[in-house]
Amino acid sequence: MTSWIENPEGGRARGPRALARAWVEALIRPRRLFANGVSPGDQAPALTFAVAVAGVYALGWIVSDPSVVPGIVVSVPVSAAILFLLVVVLAAPVGLHLTAAVATLSVILASVEYDGGLALRDRGGVSETVQVVAYASSPMALAGAPIPLLRVACGVYAALLLLIGFRTVHGTSPLRTLVAGVPPALIGYGVGYRVVAAARSLIG
Repeated sequence: MTSWIENPEGGRARGPRALARAWVEALIRPRRLFANGVSPGDQAPALTFAVAVAGVYALGWIVSDPSVVPGIVVSVPVSAAILFLLVVVLAAPVGLHLTAAVATLSVILASVEYDGGLALRDRGGVSETVQVVAYASSPMALAGAPIPLLRVACGVYAALLLLIGFRTVHGTSPLRTLVAGVPPALIGYGVGYRVVAAARSLIG
């Protein structure tokens, strides 16, 4: 079967089927996705993907643990719907761009080298960084249920995917990959998806 990522030029496919294929590709063939599915300037599908992942995560959390729904209005279902919309419309896009901003700075820092003076190694652009951050979040769609071990496992896998993506897209060495990937992984997946809180609950 032909992969959805073999011809990213001119924009990738949109819609639910494309999102599902991207999710599967990210989980089982990440190097292929990052090598062929990340293209300069084509951020819209990645943003949609990240919002969809956050939405599935939020829905899973709300359904499995209704106590997390704040009393926005008297009706619990309406409050849950409002919370879900806030995640999809506001929290997910803001979280992606914040994580991507941290990732961009980390990639620049990891690209610094000394060659008769300070210089920056060749690397992918900001758009590619944003796309890697978005697609690497794919395991978090499974982490909505308040099961600490599951959430930590998904967070670790997401961080690993981020490192694979940076190494593939930016051509970084193992050490530079860690410098570039650890800060955004901690902020985006560790804090944003409450993986750090889940790890603390397991430890303490």
